[in-house]
Amino acid sequence: MKQILIAWALRHLPESLLAKAMNIRKSLRRKTLQLQSKRQPIRFEQIIEDLRKIGIQNGDSVLVHSSLSKIGYVEGGAPMIIRALRAVVGERGTILMPSFPATGRNKDYLETQPIFDVLKTPSNMGIISEVFRKTPGVLRSLHPTDPVCAEGPLASYYINTHFGQPTPYNAFSPFRKLIDKKGKILMLGTSLNGACTSLHTLEDAVDFPYAVYDSKLFQAQLIDDTGTFLSMETRVHNPEYSALRNADALLPLFEQHGVLKKGTIGKARSFLIDAAGFFQTMINAFEEKGVTMYTPTGTR
Repeated sequence: MKQILIAWALRHLPESLLAKAMNIRKSLRRKTLQLQSKRQPIRFEQIIEDLRKIGIQNGDSVLVHSSLSKIGYVEGGAPMIIRALRAVVGERGTILMPSFPATGRNKDYLETQPIFDVLKTPSNMGIISEVFRKTPGVLRSLHPTDPVCAEGPLASYYINTHFGQPTPYNAFSPFRKLIDKKGKILMLGTSLNGACTSLHTLEDAVDFPYAVYDSKLFQAQLIDDTGTFLSMETRVHNPEYSALRNADALLPLFEQHGVLKKGTIGKARSFLIDAAGFFQTMINAFEEKGVTMYTPTGTR
C-alpha cells in the first residue's frame, strides 16, 4: 500500500505539494530526534564499529546515500558521521556523496531555469551531504541535476568528466566510474527506492526498452569553480516512468548474488553494496529475464 501511495504521489502531485510533503516528513523526524536526544546518544566509536562491521575497509571508495534522522540522535551530528567515514576509509580511501539540488522532480526543477553554481548551490540530499559539500577540500562534479561530491585521492578522477554528458549515469559519470573502480555503495538509513541512484547505470549501459528519459532536451546553465558561466544539454528522467519504479523489490536478487549486505549503523537499517557486482547482476538479470526496477519480476 505504501508503494502504491508513493507512486500515485509521484505521478499526480504538483511540485509544490511534493515539497510540502517532504518538509512535513522532515519536521516529524526532527521531533523524533529531539525525543531520542534525551536517551543514550550514538557516539563516534559506535559508528566506526558499525561501518567496519557492515564491510567498509581502509582504502575503499564509498558512495554514501544517507539519512541522519534514521541513524538516531548522533553525538556531533552530521560532521561526526563524516569524520567516522573518513576514519574507516583512511587516507587511501575516497568518500563520495550525491548532492542533487532539486527537492522534487528534476524535470520540474530544470523548467524553472535555475543556474547551477558548483560552489554555492545547496545539496538537497540530506544534511550529511550538505555538510560534506561545504567541507574544505571536497570536490563536486559539474552537472546541473545529478552532481556528486568527492573527497580523497580519487576525488578528481570520479568527478572530472561529468560535465557535458547527455545523460547523468553513463560511462563518464561518477556512478559508472565507481563501478569500474570496484567501489562500494552505502545506503545509510536509506532504501533502494528513491535513493539508490546507481540503479540508473543499467539504463545508460544497455539498449533500454523503456522511455525512462523525458523526450525534452534541456539546455542547462552552470557556473564552475572559477566563476565562469557555462551551458550544457542534458536529459532528465520521465516522471511517468519514475512513478513505476519498485527498486526495493530487487533486494532479494542482490542478496542472492552476494552483492548486497544488510546491517545496522546506529539505529539505521543500512545496506552495503558491491558496485561492480551490483551492476553485473543488473545486466545479467535484464538480459536473461528482462528484470529492471520498473519490471522487478521480469518480462520473460
